[in-house]
Parts: sequence; C-alpha cells; structure tokens
Amino acid sequence: MKKILFAMTALTLSFGPALAAEPIIGTWKRTSGTIIEYKSCGGEDYCGTVLNGEYKGKSIGKMSGKDGSYKGTVNKLDEGKTYSGKASVSGGTLSLAGCVAGGLICKTEKLARQ
Repeated sequence: MKKILFAMTALTLSFGPALAAEPIIGTWKRTSGTIIEYKSCGGEDYCGTVLNGEYKGKSIGKMSGKDGSYKGTVNKLDEGKTYSGKASVSGGTLSLAGCVAGGLICKTEKLARQ
C-alpha cells in the first residue's frame, strides 16, 4: 500500500508544472488576423500592444493578475473606448473580455497563442 501511495504522489507532483496556468505574456492572434503582444510592464501588470494592421503600435489595454486569471482594461480601438476587462489563459487560448455595467455584460473573444 505504501508503494502505491508513494507512486501516486510522485505522479501527481510530476504533473504539477503541466497543470499550472500559463501566463498572458506572449503573442496572440485574433480571428481577424491581428496579432496582439502582452508584455510585463511592472509587477503583475501586463500591457497589450497591436503588432500589425491598421492599429499597429496602439495599446489594447492593461491587465493585472497571475496564474492565468487577469483583470484590467480593454481598449476597443475602432470605437475609441475603454472598457473594464478580464482575461484568462488556458493552454494555447486567451479569452479576452470587455465588460460594461460593472462586469455584468461582457463580450469575449478567444485568441490563439502564436
């Protein structure tokens, strides 16, 4: 019984890093083809910048957080508006949402890691 328990514990610990949430840092592709890059901009803050297309070089907002869960702002560049935002990373997918009404109504977009 001890051997089985030890083997199960070792197996669980070996999967620990694989189960940890991935960071928001990196480049992400929207379905439109626009590439967004999130970089650290101090502490647990991450700034997003458009890398190509019509809005190249523009900020798309700032997120704060860790362990795959983030909150902050999302800039809707075609509208010239800023919304409260939230994001989560799971595997190779970034779910990015802009929200109104205190976060009750959100529009979410899924981006693919590049």
